[in-house]
Amino acid sequence: MWKDNIYFILVEPSEPGNIGSAARATKNMGFRNLEMVRPVDYHTDETRRLAANSYDIVENAKVHETLSEALKEKSFAVGMTRRIGKTRGLIMPVKKSAEEMLRSAEENRIAIVFGREDKGLTNEEIRQCSYIATIPTHENQPSLNLAQAVLIVAYELSQLGPKDNLDRLVDQEELMPLFDRISDSLKLLGYIPRGDRDMESRILRNFKNIIGRSGLTDWELNMIHGIITQLEDSLRKIRIWTLIRSDLFHIIFMF
Repeated sequence: MWKDNIYFILVEPSEPGNIGSAARATKNMGFRNLEMVRPVDYHTDETRRLAANSYDIVENAKVHETLSEALKEKSFAVGMTRRIGKTRGLIMPVKKSAEEMLRSAEENRIAIVFGREDKGLTNEEIRQCSYIATIPTHENQPSLNLAQAVLIVAYELSQLGPKDNLDRLVDQEELMPLFDRISDSLKLLGYIPRGDRDMESRILRNFKNIIGRSGLTDWELNMIHGIITQLEDSLRKIRIWTLIRSDLFHIIFMF
Protein backbone atom coordinates (compact mmCIF):
# COMPACT_ATOMS: atom_id res chain seq x y z
CA MET A 1 0.00 0.00 0.00
CA TRP A 2 1.36 3.40 -0.99
CA LYS A 3 0.74 4.96 2.43
CA ASP A 4 3.24 2.55 3.96
CA ASN A 5 5.96 4.29 1.92
CA ILE A 6 5.28 7.73 3.41
CA TYR A 7 7.50 8.64 6.39
CA PHE A 8 6.88 11.64 8.64
CA ILE A 9 10.20 12.70 10.19
CA LEU A 10 10.34 15.14 13.12
CA VAL A 11 13.72 16.80 13.68
CA GLU A 12 14.51 17.50 17.34
CA PRO A 13 10.92 17.90 18.57
CA SER A 14 11.07 19.52 22.00
CA GLU A 15 7.49 19.09 23.23
CA PRO A 16 6.25 15.58 24.15
CA GLY A 17 2.68 16.74 23.48
CA ASN A 18 3.56 17.63 19.90
CA ILE A 19 4.95 14.16 19.34
CA GLY A 20 1.73 12.61 20.63
CA SER A 21 -0.41 14.95 18.55
CA ALA A 22 1.70 14.33 15.42
CA ALA A 23 1.27 10.58 15.90
CA ARG A 24 -2.49 11.08 16.16
CA ALA A 25 -2.50 13.25 13.03
CA THR A 26 -0.72 10.61 10.95
CA LYS A 27 -3.06 7.85 12.11
CA ASN A 28 -6.12 10.05 11.54
CA MET A 29 -5.22 10.11 7.85
CA GLY A 30 -4.26 6.45 7.54
CA PHE A 31 -0.48 6.71 7.85
CA ARG A 32 1.69 4.84 10.34
CA ASN A 33 5.36 5.73 9.81
CA LEU A 34 6.67 8.28 12.29
CA GLU A 35 10.41 8.83 12.78
CA MET A 36 12.35 11.30 14.90
CA VAL A 37 15.83 12.82 15.04
CA ARG A 38 17.16 13.44 18.56
CA PRO A 39 13.74 13.99 20.19
CA VAL A 40 13.06 15.11 23.72
CA ASP A 41 12.20 12.33 26.18
CA TYR A 42 8.71 11.52 24.91
CA HIS A 43 7.76 8.62 27.16
CA THR A 44 5.42 10.80 29.18
CA ASP A 45 1.78 10.93 30.21
CA GLU A 46 1.32 14.03 28.04
CA THR A 47 2.49 12.17 24.95
CA ARG A 48 0.15 9.28 25.66
CA ARG A 49 -2.78 11.58 26.40
CA LEU A 50 -2.43 13.66 23.22
CA ALA A 51 -1.76 10.62 21.08
CA ALA A 52 -5.13 9.27 22.28
CA ASN A 53 -5.72 5.99 20.45
CA SER A 54 -2.57 6.46 18.36
CA TYR A 55 0.11 5.70 20.93
CA ASP A 56 1.09 2.61 18.95
CA ILE A 57 2.50 5.03 16.33
CA VAL A 58 4.72 6.55 19.04
CA GLU A 59 5.82 3.16 20.33
CA ASN A 60 6.83 2.01 16.85
CA ALA A 61 8.55 5.27 15.88
CA LYS A 62 12.20 4.99 14.83
CA VAL A 63 14.69 7.36 16.45
CA HIS A 64 17.84 8.55 14.65
CA GLU A 65 20.91 10.49 15.68
CA THR A 66 21.11 12.50 12.46
CA LEU A 67 18.83 13.51 9.61
CA SER A 68 21.26 11.86 7.18
CA GLU A 69 20.69 8.57 8.95
CA ALA A 70 16.92 9.00 8.77
CA LEU A 71 17.06 9.72 5.02
CA LYS A 72 19.51 6.97 4.17
CA GLU A 73 17.00 4.54 2.68
CA LYS A 74 14.46 7.05 1.40
CA SER A 75 14.12 7.71 -2.33
CA PHE A 76 13.65 11.43 -1.83
CA ALA A 77 12.84 13.88 0.93
CA VAL A 78 10.57 16.92 1.15
CA GLY A 79 11.53 19.54 3.74
CA MET A 80 8.63 21.48 5.23
CA THR A 81 9.33 25.15 5.97
CA ARG A 82 7.61 28.53 6.18
CA ARG A 83 10.86 30.40 5.50
CA ILE A 84 11.57 30.97 1.85
CA GLY A 85 14.44 32.56 -0.02
CA LYS A 86 16.83 32.09 -2.92
CA THR A 87 19.25 30.09 -0.82
CA ARG A 88 16.55 27.55 0.02
CA GLY A 89 16.07 26.31 -3.55
CA LEU A 90 12.88 25.05 -5.18
CA ILE A 91 9.75 25.63 -3.07
CA MET A 92 6.34 24.04 -3.73
CA PRO A 93 2.95 24.70 -2.13
CA VAL A 94 1.94 21.69 -0.04
CA LYS A 95 -0.87 20.64 -2.40
CA LYS A 96 1.46 20.54 -5.41
CA SER A 97 4.09 18.77 -3.35
CA ALA A 98 1.58 16.09 -2.37
CA GLU A 99 0.81 15.48 -6.03
CA GLU A 100 4.51 15.07 -6.79
CA MET A 101 4.99 12.63 -3.91
CA LEU A 102 2.04 10.52 -5.05
CA ARG A 103 3.66 10.00 -8.44
CA SER A 104 6.21 7.65 -6.90
CA ALA A 105 4.82 6.58 -3.54
CA GLU A 106 3.61 3.14 -4.61
CA GLU A 107 7.13 1.71 -4.86
CA ASN A 108 9.39 4.31 -3.29
CA ARG A 109 10.00 5.54 0.24
CA ILE A 110 9.17 9.23 0.60
CA ALA A 111 10.34 11.27 3.60
CA ILE A 112 8.51 14.40 4.76
CA VAL A 113 10.78 16.33 7.10
CA PHE A 114 9.49 18.73 9.78
CA GLY A 115 11.79 21.06 11.72
CA ARG A 116 11.98 22.22 15.32
CA GLU A 117 9.02 23.97 16.92
CA ASP A 118 10.98 27.19 17.51
CA LYS A 119 13.25 27.51 14.47
CA GLY A 120 12.36 24.88 11.92
CA LEU A 121 14.99 23.25 9.70
CA THR A 122 18.51 24.60 9.31
CA ASN A 123 19.90 25.47 5.87
CA GLU A 124 22.14 22.39 6.09
CA GLU A 125 19.14 20.17 6.75
CA ILE A 126 17.25 21.80 3.89
CA ARG A 127 20.18 20.96 1.60
CA GLN A 128 19.73 17.29 2.46
CA CYS A 129 16.17 17.40 1.12
CA SER A 130 15.30 16.98 -2.54
CA TYR A 131 13.12 20.07 -2.44
CA ILE A 132 11.07 22.02 0.07
CA ALA A 133 7.37 22.65 0.49
CA THR A 134 5.40 25.25 2.39
CA ILE A 135 1.91 25.53 3.81
CA PRO A 136 0.39 28.91 2.88
CA THR A 137 -0.72 30.79 6.00
CA HIS A 138 -1.87 34.31 6.85
CA GLU A 139 0.90 36.88 7.24
CA ASN A 140 -0.39 37.93 10.65
CA GLN A 141 0.28 34.47 12.07
CA PRO A 142 2.43 32.44 9.67
CA SER A 143 3.68 29.81 12.12
CA LEU A 144 1.85 26.52 12.52
CA ASN A 145 2.06 24.15 15.45
CA LEU A 146 4.18 21.09 14.55
CA ALA A 147 1.26 18.67 14.82
CA GLN A 148 -0.95 21.01 12.77
CA ALA A 149 1.61 21.00 9.97
CA VAL A 150 1.81 17.20 10.07
CA LEU A 151 -1.98 16.95 9.91
CA ILE A 152 -2.27 19.29 6.91
CA VAL A 153 0.35 17.42 4.91
CA ALA A 154 -1.17 14.06 5.83
CA TYR A 155 -4.61 15.34 4.85
CA GLU A 156 -3.44 16.61 1.45
CA LEU A 157 -1.84 13.25 0.74
CA SER A 158 -4.85 11.29 1.93
CA GLN A 159 -7.12 13.13 -0.51
CA LEU A 160 -5.13 11.81 -3.44
CA GLY A 161 -4.80 8.33 -4.81
CA PRO A 162 -1.62 6.80 -6.24
CA LYS A 163 -1.14 7.54 -9.90
CA ASP A 164 0.30 5.14 -12.41
CA ASN A 165 3.52 4.04 -10.80
CA LEU A 166 6.89 4.96 -12.14
CA ASP A 167 9.85 2.61 -11.83
CA ARG A 168 11.58 2.29 -8.47
CA LEU A 169 13.62 5.38 -7.68
CA VAL A 170 17.11 5.19 -6.26
CA ASP A 171 17.68 6.14 -2.63
CA GLN A 172 19.21 9.45 -1.56
CA GLU A 173 22.38 7.65 -0.52
CA GLU A 174 22.88 6.49 -4.12
CA LEU A 175 22.49 10.04 -5.45
CA MET A 176 25.27 11.59 -3.37
CA PRO A 177 28.14 10.14 -5.49
CA LEU A 178 26.36 11.43 -8.61
CA PHE A 179 26.32 15.00 -7.30
CA ASP A 180 30.03 14.70 -6.45
CA ARG A 181 30.77 13.54 -10.00
CA ILE A 182 28.70 16.36 -11.50
CA SER A 183 30.70 18.84 -9.43
CA ASP A 184 34.03 17.31 -10.52
CA SER A 185 32.98 17.30 -14.18
CA LEU A 186 31.90 20.93 -14.11
CA LYS A 187 35.28 21.85 -12.65
CA LEU A 188 37.01 19.81 -15.34
CA LEU A 189 35.02 21.69 -17.98
CA GLY A 190 35.99 24.99 -16.37
CA TYR A 191 32.32 25.83 -15.85
CA ILE A 192 32.89 26.53 -12.16
CA PRO A 193 35.65 29.11 -11.61
CA ARG A 194 38.41 27.78 -9.40
CA GLY A 195 37.68 28.48 -5.74
CA ASP A 196 34.17 29.86 -6.32
CA ARG A 197 32.39 27.86 -3.62
CA ASP A 198 29.22 29.97 -3.81
CA MET A 199 28.67 29.24 -7.48
CA GLU A 200 29.45 25.56 -6.97
CA SER A 201 26.89 25.40 -4.14
CA ARG A 202 24.21 27.15 -6.23
CA ILE A 203 24.73 24.90 -9.24
CA LEU A 204 24.64 21.70 -7.20
CA ARG A 205 21.54 22.90 -5.36
CA ASN A 206 19.82 23.44 -8.70
CA PHE A 207 20.80 19.95 -9.86
CA LYS A 208 19.39 18.50 -6.63
CA ASN A 209 16.17 20.42 -7.14
CA ILE A 210 15.80 19.22 -10.73
CA ILE A 211 16.41 15.59 -9.81
CA GLY A 212 14.45 15.90 -6.57
CA ARG A 213 11.23 16.80 -8.36
CA SER A 214 10.83 13.32 -9.83
CA GLY A 215 13.81 11.25 -8.66
CA LEU A 216 15.89 8.90 -10.81
CA THR A 217 15.41 5.27 -11.71
CA ASP A 218 18.35 2.85 -11.62
CA TRP A 219 18.57 2.97 -15.40
CA GLU A 220 18.57 6.78 -15.47
CA LEU A 221 21.23 6.96 -12.74
CA ASN A 222 23.49 4.54 -14.60
CA MET A 223 22.92 6.43 -17.85
CA ILE A 224 24.01 9.74 -16.29
CA HIS A 225 27.06 8.10 -14.73
CA GLY A 226 27.91 6.68 -18.16
CA ILE A 227 27.59 10.09 -19.83
CA ILE A 228 29.83 11.67 -17.18
CA THR A 229 32.43 8.91 -17.64
CA GLN A 230 32.43 9.44 -21.41
CA LEU A 231 32.69 13.21 -20.92
CA GLU A 232 35.61 12.86 -18.51
CA ASP A 233 37.45 10.46 -20.85
CA SER A 234 36.96 12.80 -23.81
CA LEU A 235 38.18 15.82 -21.87
CA ARG A 236 41.28 13.97 -20.68
CA LYS A 237 42.08 12.88 -24.27
CA ILE A 238 41.70 16.47 -25.46
CA ARG A 239 44.02 17.70 -22.72
CA ILE A 240 46.60 15.03 -23.48
CA TRP A 241 46.51 15.83 -27.22
CA THR A 242 46.80 19.55 -26.43
CA LEU A 243 49.92 18.88 -24.35
CA ILE A 244 51.43 16.70 -27.12
CA ARG A 245 50.80 19.38 -29.74
CA SER A 246 52.36 21.98 -27.48
CA ASP A 247 55.45 19.83 -26.99
CA LEU A 248 55.74 19.16 -30.73
CA PHE A 249 55.42 22.87 -31.42
CA HIS A 250 58.32 23.66 -29.10
CA ILE A 251 60.46 20.85 -30.51
CA ILE A 252 59.91 21.96 -34.13
CA PHE A 253 60.80 25.58 -33.41
CA MET A 254 63.90 24.56 -31.44
CA PHE A 255 65.33 23.40 -34.75
